[in-house]
Amino acid sequence: MLPPSIHDMELDLVDGLRVPQLLDQGTCYTYDDIIFHPGYINFAADEVKLGTNVTKNIAIRTPIVSSPMDTVTESNMAIAMAKLGGIGFLHYNSKIEEQVFHARCVKKHRADFLTDPLILQPSSTLFEFDQIRERSKHTFACICEADCIGSKLLGLVTATDHELLKDRSLELGSVMTSVCDLVTAELMEDSESFEKVLIESKKGKLPILNDSGELIAVVTGSTLKKKLINPSPGVPSTDRSGKLLCGAAIGTRESDRERAIALAEAGVDAIILDSSQGDSVYQLEMLQYLKKVIPEVDIIAGNVVTQVQAAHLIKAGADSLRVGMGSGSICTTQEVCAVGRGQATAVFKVANLASKCNIPVIADGGIQNSGHIVKALALGASAVMCGSMFAGTTEAPGEYFFQDGVRLKKYRGMGSLEAMLKGSDSRYLSSSAHLKIAQGVSGTVKDKGSVLRMVPYLTHAVKQGFQDLGANSLEKANILRNSGDMRVETRTNSAQLEGGVHDLHSYSKQLW
Repeated sequence: MLPPSIHDMELDLVDGLRVPQLLDQGTCYTYDDIIFHPGYINFAADEVKLGTNVTKNIAIRTPIVSSPMDTVTESNMAIAMAKLGGIGFLHYNSKIEEQVFHARCVKKHRADFLTDPLILQPSSTLFEFDQIRERSKHTFACICEADCIGSKLLGLVTATDHELLKDRSLELGSVMTSVCDLVTAELMEDSESFEKVLIESKKGKLPILNDSGELIAVVTGSTLKKKLINPSPGVPSTDRSGKLLCGAAIGTRESDRERAIALAEAGVDAIILDSSQGDSVYQLEMLQYLKKVIPEVDIIAGNVVTQVQAAHLIKAGADSLRVGMGSGSICTTQEVCAVGRGQATAVFKVANLASKCNIPVIADGGIQNSGHIVKALALGASAVMCGSMFAGTTEAPGEYFFQDGVRLKKYRGMGSLEAMLKGSDSRYLSSSAHLKIAQGVSGTVKDKGSVLRMVPYLTHAVKQGFQDLGANSLEKANILRNSGDMRVETRTNSAQLEGGVHDLHSYSKQLW
């Protein structure tokens, strides 16, 4: 008998399982439990398009968003994420006015501008300036008539100009460089014009003033240096008026209705209903209320991990769903409450239902590397939400400190006792309870540098992953998954070990 030809053999050369075959068996899996088989490559990694919708009405270029945690996202992080083509979600573990302030900072931000410089008045002293510098990153102060941006600029004081003066009681008005001696500029359309003025002036600071001499922002030499060091962020995420996209989270208390309206007035584009278990009458009522009073703002509901939960929120009018329960690095919900689901299974099951209703899904939790992002998107997520990945970055809230010679920042779960005591316990429907049960922990993370450097490398790694899958877009990945051409298998513990770095005496793991 003649051996079969390769053409005949191709009919039997099907390895692994279809994604539903694996994930519909009643066992839940995490990202590390599964591995995708490679597909056929006929395109370059640079050709992969990762554009997606984070809600029904909001499209982003980069399918990565930052988590609304009080050690992850305030205005600096939200600005950076929008610059990178994603979006950041402001945490609500603060007073309404504070969250609204951060939202407005994002909306008024212009690329390469410092819109929150230190503002002091002429009567402030060098000693007061020294004290502020010791506990913050400010290296200069703008001296204005009033202590806020938008007031008339009088002069500038830098940390090095007067460091040799012994008398620190001197008022800043007497030692500042007067506005008459400063190089300033009026508002211009393109940032290149500001860069040219700053370079030609051979100064380190360029105040931007309006026609009345009032301070709008400052362009600094250090900003330009960072721009040269970091990869190009690409096209930013903007709303219809050209302002940066910004999201925010709220709870489901009665007072959060007022918070949501205030955020909408500040220009927020999307609001997350932040609950660890989103399938509740509280969230359904809040969702229906917000769709009536602020219909211009998209509402992201969750968190959910099952199709039943998702169906309830979709029926109530959710514009997007947030998926994940107990999968975050600082979350102990599965351990404490015995509920949740493995994140890979949760994302696939919820996305499978939501896609039929054209509702995007955000995979929230469990993202530790670019491979996890690839898996979440390949399983049907429209975007991934990062918490621990972005904790410890330059843009994350909080000050750096040293411990055992390591530069650290605090990172905590919103279900930790520390966060709950500040107000986040409404996320767990327990704000009036006498006993607070933690569903998260507090800890520290190492300094990770800037997300402006991290995210472009993560994004390119994801593009390489999609190239290996044989998918040149998220849409193509969905087609491959639904057709059964995307194949998957589980990994044993030994296979997981083999898939990582092993058998080395020592090594340095540098990803970018």
